[in-house]
Amino acid sequence: MDSSVTIFGDWGTSRLRLYLRQGKSVLDRRDGPGIGALTQSPRDTFLDLVGDWREAGPSLALLCGMVGSRNGWQEAAYAPCPANAADIRERLLHIDADGLPVAIVPGLSCRNALGGPDVMRGEETQILGALELDPTLKRGRRLLALPGTHTKWVVVEDGTITSFLTAPVGELYALLREHSILAKAAPGDGPESPEGFARGVVRIVEQGPARLPHLIFETRSRQLLDGLPKDEAMGFLSGLLIASDTATTSSWFGDLGQVSLIGAPALSALYAQAIAAHGGSSVAVDGDSAVLAGLTTLSPAQNSGVHVLA
Repeated sequence: MDSSVTIFGDWGTSRLRLYLRQGKSVLDRRDGPGIGALTQSPRDTFLDLVGDWREAGPSLALLCGMVGSRNGWQEAAYAPCPANAADIRERLLHIDADGLPVAIVPGLSCRNALGGPDVMRGEETQILGALELDPTLKRGRRLLALPGTHTKWVVVEDGTITSFLTAPVGELYALLREHSILAKAAPGDGPESPEGFARGVVRIVEQGPARLPHLIFETRSRQLLDGLPKDEAMGFLSGLLIASDTATTSSWFGDLGQVSLIGAPALSALYAQAIAAHGGSSVAVDGDSAVLAGLTTLSPAQNSGVHVLA
C-alpha cells in the first residue's frame, strides 16, 4: 500500500462520488448509484467501482454520507454535538473490504433550538471543509446553511459545531410540485421562473412565515384568477418555502449577519436571495470542494496508530 494514495467518497441517498487521490491531488473521479438506488450490497458496489484503482495501492478509503446510516454499508453511530474535527475523527467506523481499510464518517446529532432531536449525515464533512477553506469561520459564532432536500442551518462557535436545525424544504417542494393540485408538474413543464420565486419571497417578507400554509394556496388561486403561468407558479411556491425557512431561522439565530452557504451554486443562489430579503448577506462555498477539504481534515492518515477492524 502507498500511504500517500487514498480513496475519498461522498455517498448519499441519490448518488456516489468517488475520488482517487495522491496527497491532495485528485488522480481520478468516478460516480455511482446512491444508497437508495443500489442493486447489490454497498460493499460489492464499492469494490466493483474501485477495482482498477486498487492497482495504485490505496492505503485507505474514507467515506461520508448515508453510507454510514442503518440503510447503508454499516451504521456509524452519531457523534453528539458539540463536536469538532477531532471529535468526529475519533468516532470513525473502521471496517475491512477485501483487504482495503475503509473508514466511515459518523453523522452528528443534537437537541436543536426547538428542543427536539436532530441529525445529519454527510453535511458535517462539508461543514468541516468550509472551515478549512475559510479559516475565519473558526473564529466566533457563525451561521452556515446547507440547502438541499433537508436543508441544515448550523451554528459553529470557535470551530466547533454546537447545534443545527433541519427543514425538509426540498422534500416539501417536490411533494407539492409532483403530488398536489397546487402546482402539479406535467411533462414538458419548464423550470421555475425567477420572477415567480421573487414574488414568493416578497409575500413571506410581507406576511411572515407563520402564514405559510395560507400563502401556499395562492400557488393555485393565482393561476386560476390572476392568470399566473405555470413556471411562475412553480417559482412562487419555491420562493414561499425557501423564504419561510430563512425567516424562521433568523428568528431563532438572532441576526442572520453573513451566512456561509454550502452546496450547489443554483440552489445556494436562491437562498442568498431570500437571505438578502431578510436583511442578511451570504457567501457561497462550493459543496464538492467542501467535501474534499472535510475528508482531508478527517483522514486518519493525519494521525498515527489507526486501528482497522476486520
